[in-house]
Amino acid sequence: MSNQPLISVIIPTYNRPLELSELVESLSRQTYQNLQIIIVNDFGPSVDFIAELYPELRIQIVNMPQNLKHVHARNRGLQEVRGDFIMLCDDDDMLLPIHVERMLQEIEGYDLVYADVEIFDYVIDQGMRKPTDRFVFAYEFDVPAMRKFSTFHASGCLFRPELLDSLGPFDTEVFHYWDWDFFLRAAERYRVKRARVASVLYAFSRQGGNMSGQLNDMRPYLDKLSAKHQLGELPTKNFFLLLEEPEVKSRRAATEILWDGEPIRSRYSK
Repeated sequence: MSNQPLISVIIPTYNRPLELSELVESLSRQTYQNLQIIIVNDFGPSVDFIAELYPELRIQIVNMPQNLKHVHARNRGLQEVRGDFIMLCDDDDMLLPIHVERMLQEIEGYDLVYADVEIFDYVIDQGMRKPTDRFVFAYEFDVPAMRKFSTFHASGCLFRPELLDSLGPFDTEVFHYWDWDFFLRAAERYRVKRARVASVLYAFSRQGGNMSGQLNDMRPYLDKLSAKHQLGELPTKNFFLLLEEPEVKSRRAATEILWDGEPIRSRYSK
């Protein structure tokens, strides 16, 4: 183990025990296991049960003293990093078993690497999320185009800690768009790569899902992002409408599909 790089996985969470446990289950199934798992509980109900359910994993739980939302929670997680690389994960996403191993291979010669995604709709049945529909989110790496519509998916991305020495922490001021901002800042100064494999599973429920965000609430943050990076006028359109725009559709890319479509049952649901 000692000669294997340590991967520090940062997971902000708030009151999503089922989703968080499925992500941790997916981490327990990784082919690469030298992981430091940092779960930052953003002043929600205790998540200590996760460490008890998965004693074989090196899980560190950090409890925020107040609810400051996910960007602050990620920055708090950065303070605990001991690894040679950092991986970010949203608490409701999952990683296919080869994900960490594959990202380690892909980052050779690069500073930041991100994977393609399968987005899936689901119902909760028998204590787990059962997929009802899925589609691939895979687009060419193209920085000028990604200044108009970001196809960078932060969950599951892997990067070298040295990036943060010059870039600093994630920008809480752009809130909803912290990941777009991080990508743009990284791409300006570092070697960034898209891995052509859909090894991240992004959960989205049309019954009030996480992508439906209140567009009016997002507008001020989009304006801040645009001013920071001189992006010009950007639309706060529904995500699914943006995917249908010709400019975005023209960037669709082939990718490796690995998911068998089966749900990931965690120990929490048993």
